[in-house]
Amino acid sequence: MSSLSAGARMPAGERQRYVRFVWAIIAFVLATLMIGAGIAQRTVFQAPATETARITTAGDAPFVLIDGSVLASRPGAQSLRIDGDGDVFAAYARTADLTAWLAPTEYERVTLNGAGAPRTEVVEPEAPAADGEDPPAMDPAGSDLWLDEFTQEGRLATTLRLPDDMSVLVASDGTAAAPSRMSVSWPTGATTPWAGPLLAAGAAMLVLGLVLYVLALRHVRRSRGPRRKGLPMDATQPIDVSVDAGEKGVISSTPPRRRLPRGRRALIAVSAAVAGALAFSGCSPDAWPDLQPSGTPSATPTVIVPEGQGSPAVTETQAERILARIAAQVKDADEAADAKAAESRLTGPALTERKTNYKLRAELDDQAPLPAIPTGDMTAFLPQAKDGWPRMFLAVVEDADGAATVMTATQEDPWADYKIAYISSLRADASMNLAADYVGAVAVEPNSPFLVMPPEDLAAAYADILDKGDKSEFAGAFDETTDTFRPLVAENRASLLKNFNETGEETGRVSFRATPGGTEPLSLVTLDSGAIVAVTVTENETIVPTDDDAVIKLGKNVVVKALTGVSQSSTGFRTRYTDQLYFFVPAQGSNEKIQLLASRSNILDSKVVEEE
Repeated sequence: MSSLSAGARMPAGERQRYVRFVWAIIAFVLATLMIGAGIAQRTVFQAPATETARITTAGDAPFVLIDGSVLASRPGAQSLRIDGDGDVFAAYARTADLTAWLAPTEYERVTLNGAGAPRTEVVEPEAPAADGEDPPAMDPAGSDLWLDEFTQEGRLATTLRLPDDMSVLVASDGTAAAPSRMSVSWPTGATTPWAGPLLAAGAAMLVLGLVLYVLALRHVRRSRGPRRKGLPMDATQPIDVSVDAGEKGVISSTPPRRRLPRGRRALIAVSAAVAGALAFSGCSPDAWPDLQPSGTPSATPTVIVPEGQGSPAVTETQAERILARIAAQVKDADEAADAKAAESRLTGPALTERKTNYKLRAELDDQAPLPAIPTGDMTAFLPQAKDGWPRMFLAVVEDADGAATVMTATQEDPWADYKIAYISSLRADASMNLAADYVGAVAVEPNSPFLVMPPEDLAAAYADILDKGDKSEFAGAFDETTDTFRPLVAENRASLLKNFNETGEETGRVSFRATPGGTEPLSLVTLDSGAIVAVTVTENETIVPTDDDAVIKLGKNVVVKALTGVSQSSTGFRTRYTDQLYFFVPAQGSNEKIQLLASRSNILDSKVVEEE
């Protein structure tokens, strides 16, 4: 056999065999580089996921205000962490509301310095306490000003997303020093979008390299020369029969166990490794590029807020929480018939009718309580657009039966709770053209000339219509077709007069007179420049004798008996009812008429007529 000369070329088959091994090695190298780069992106090269600013205060003041400029100094959600020794309280609200609430006391305010880092300054009270007096103790828990509040023991952590016009209040109980160790963290937005593709591509390249390697090995085995043949078998030896060495002559029917080729076993093992790599690469969405198409901006309606208009007094969520608190507290007051407890959440005519009901329930066992403050779905909501105080909001709440109740709640100052001043049953087909709740509406002055009738004249005009009907000079200004209250008043008066005349027409007289109530009207502007106006009308029902020898006996009128404490009188009785009424008043120059939207009437008091 002669050897190849130095200049002889390698045979084509031999060259092809080595090329396959070279490609397999290249694939392995590329797989190693890709997988290594993908793992490095998720480990050593991965940037921090959050950025943290630490806040430290002196720890002497009872309150700390973290200004909205600090919270909104980085994009994204704000993760607030507060460490204290006891109870940790935090609440967020509009910055203007927080500073107004904090005005009587000293507090520390966290803002930004010129370098964009948090700095703390002490804010002195606007009205310092007199010498020898302690500053007012203010418990921050449960204030109606807060959009939300949190309380934890020792440590409080929460995630917020507040704009720069909202701030966070931090305290313990309003008396002890506020926690002094705080931090705010923001997401950096650091992602590794190519980690996933690199790991996946590396795994695919690894599989390709193994396939090339297995193919190269098979080619090498097939390209070997002829093999030595085995010894010839004896002609009498049975073919394909296995004899158990322990039992001669017993033929075993167990087939030989099949084994996977070595190359296939390696492929299965590598597939498991590839699956693990893919699982690692897909463990989080930020390991892949964002291939979702970006949304095309679409036109949205533009709401123009009048220049100089304040911010909405409350948000819808805040109003829902306030009404839920009012309903719970009034429910407790109703169960105990406690007028003082009712004063914490009711005012004006809404409180007056409750006090009368409590008095009747104390005297009469079968006297029913007034309807509870509804807690159903809030179907309409309009806050006053005002930065100062007093402020109010209007809400319509629908109960499970579909009956709607309209309420107006007022807040006198930053430290006072909201109280319901007016509450009435909304007409079933009533409609109100209200502004968006995130814009709000300004209040209308009682003597406003921009409406067809000033709010301060509305109650007197409607009272005149109740007494005179169509003969009233104001009858043409009101929409009679939508008024469901006037027919009820006329019917009740006619029924009382008829019943009295059956027995006392010759000895007594019944008279009716409506007058404007003593409460100030509350009004909010609508989108069509009109206004929703809430007023009260007092209905006086007087029964007096016309004969000097006659007396007025109450008979079965247990309500008047309970309120006056007597069963008969020689001078007569005067009973008053308070009507809570909501009207839509159009703008000056409009062709529309004033419409009654809601009404509610309950007994106010009853007294013996004094002798003249």
